[in-house]
Amino acid sequence: MKKDNPTILMEIPIKCGFPSPAADSRENPLDFNELLLKHRASTYCLKASGDSLEKSGILDGDILVVDKSLEAKNNDLVIAEYEGEFTAKRLKIKGERVYLHPENNNFEDIEITNLESFSLFGVITSVVRTLR
Repeated sequence: MKKDNPTILMEIPIKCGFPSPAADSRENPLDFNELLLKHRASTYCLKASGDSLEKSGILDGDILVVDKSLEAKNNDLVIAEYEGEFTAKRLKIKGERVYLHPENNNFEDIEITNLESFSLFGVITSVVRTLR
């Protein structure tokens, strides 16, 4: 069986300003599964739709890497179901109150008033964006 050539991670930071010589850099194999999937059996990917998370850097069409084994904490980006609809939002917990917070000023918080209609499906751990 032919093994694919590994993707290489160069051990030099790339400045996004003025060019920098890369002559002293080292090369290490980079496995995207290892980088993005900490708990492979409990991780899935979804395609983002809409702009409610644009302030967090998540744009329409991005691929969301979601780990369902993680316990969601205050301020985590999550995939949730509320009243029969799925959404990606920031989880906000203030005392006894729970909110799904959009990262876009054009949308309002969703206060979770009926816990029986609310489920968390995972924590967004990474975002993959194709530029070309």
